[in-house]
Order: sequence, then structure tokens, then C-alpha cells
Amino acid sequence: MKNLKRVSFLIVLMTFVISCASMKKDNTVTGKVDSIEFGKDGYTAKVTTDKKEVYFAVISIVNVGGPQNYKKLKTGDEVSLKGEIWKTETEKHMTVREIVSVK
Repeated sequence: MKNLKRVSFLIVLMTFVISCASMKKDNTVTGKVDSIEFGKDGYTAKVTTDKKEVYFAVISIVNVGGPQNYKKLKTGDEVSLKGEIWKTETEKHMTVREIVSVK
């Protein structure tokens, strides 16, 4: 009986860990940079997709994995970004993990 409780607990714990890990999947956003606002550790780029969706992409050296992966975007750039998307009541935000392409 004691072993059954332990096994059940482990199964529940593993299910919880797997579900939390899958919630943080990376998404890709492709669009045009409309504006840039510089901050303390990087900048936020306002990106509008072809479907007129607006994302506020937070880009910092730490989040993209170091200075070798960091790029300074400019207004008008066509970009493709990967990262974690999160939403507020009125806005979509992205913590950028990878700058895939800049044109």
C-alpha cells in the first residue's frame, strides 16, 4: 500500500512537470518592426505581422543567449523571432529567445 502511494505521487508529479514544461513552448512571430523603445538591459520592438497582430518583443543579451546572438533591430526591418508569448488584457508580448532572421 505504501509503495502504491509513492508510485501514484510520482505519476502525478511527473504529469505536472511535463504540463508546465509544455506551456513554455517557443513560438515564432514574423513581421515588420514599427518602433523600438530602449530600456536598461535591451529594448522592446513593436512588431506587426501580416495579419495585423501587434507584439511587443522584449530583446536582451541575456535572453538570446549572449552577445554573439544579439542584434539591434531598426524600424522598418522585416524580422522573424522565436520566444515565449504572454498576454496582458490588451497586448501581446514576447520574450525573445532567438532572432531567426532580419531583412
